[in-house]
Amino acid sequence: MPIFEYKDLKIEVDEDGFIQKPEQWNEEVAKALATTEDITDMTESHWKIVYYLRDYYKQFGIAPMIRKVCKETGFSLKEIYELYPSGPAKGACKVAGLAKPTGCV
Repeated sequence: MPIFEYKDLKIEVDEDGFIQKPEQWNEEVAKALATTEDITDMTESHWKIVYYLRDYYKQFGIAPMIRKVCKETGFSLKEIYELYPSGPAKGACKVAGLAKPTGCV
């Protein structure tokens, strides 16, 4: 497995950069993973999506569909792509420390 290194962090990731040991996730890990998505500053809006995804994943064991993310967070799909340019599945789920989604989020 590849190792993602950022400053003092070393995180085992898959070939797409998704964390392999979710229990290692914390806000510092999220900030580090965000740099792989060209996000240099995690705003309140970024965190709102991250924590929504994490809470949903903890409850249901899967990432929510994008329609649900938009409805529950109040962000439009366009706004989510502005926050996470590679999208909710690749970008937001990666930063949130979730497993790589298998379908369309």
